[in-house]
Amino acid sequence: MTKLWSWLALAVGLIYFFLPLIGMTEFSLKMRRGEYSFDAYRAVLEDPRFQQTFSYSVFMALLTIVFGVLLVVPTAYWVRLKLPRIRPYIEFITLLPLVIPPIVIVFGYIRLYNTSSWLPLTGTAMGTNLLLMFGYATLSLPYMYRAVDTGLRSIDVGTLTEAAQSLGAGWVTILARVILPNVLVAVLSGAFLTFAIVIGEFVLAALLNRPAFGPYLQLMGANRAYEPAALAVIAFAITWACMGLIQLITRFSKHTKAAR
Repeated sequence: MTKLWSWLALAVGLIYFFLPLIGMTEFSLKMRRGEYSFDAYRAVLEDPRFQQTFSYSVFMALLTIVFGVLLVVPTAYWVRLKLPRIRPYIEFITLLPLVIPPIVIVFGYIRLYNTSSWLPLTGTAMGTNLLLMFGYATLSLPYMYRAVDTGLRSIDVGTLTEAAQSLGAGWVTILARVILPNVLVAVLSGAFLTFAIVIGEFVLAALLNRPAFGPYLQLMGANRAYEPAALAVIAFAITWACMGLIQLITRFSKHTKAAR
């Protein structure tokens, strides 16, 4: 009886999740009356604004991932190795982006770094892009930090560090050639989640007036019918592709370790 209820709950969950997705996908294929077609997808992919905004968001996602890795990996490693007592405080800080709305973050940026402040970053496109990257890194911090911290838990950080130091390795070498390869799967998991967050983010990019994919998606939704559904399907596919890559990399890593 318990198994029956478990399967029933699973079926209800799948219907609740996939039924709207199926309906949205079917609607996106009805741009041509009386038949299914990919006209909406073709119109979206051929739109220069889609190409511009999507390439911009991909570029910002890559920058955010690099910045996040450079920030989180050394911090999590040092906390675990030398400062375990402050770990609860670090975890609390990394959870703050989940409870502080993005609109608060972006208005703080605008207030502190406007053209009349001591550091007028919003006065140039490069400065605004830098602020946007920092905002994206803040939003992805809970996921990146926990992914890296979980990876560090699975290895003996102290023993690896002592072994590397006994061979004359410095801190940069230890991080780059010992710690990072051992937590690479965890780092990639955080990186793919960061990529998914950046692709779909709206508030930061819109209020900082950046040509990102999120504001473009909202603009299309306000003025078109079928193209927004196609864009939503594309964004959903990208997100699930990232999740699938995480699973593939995790399984490949497990098989590689088992083979060794």
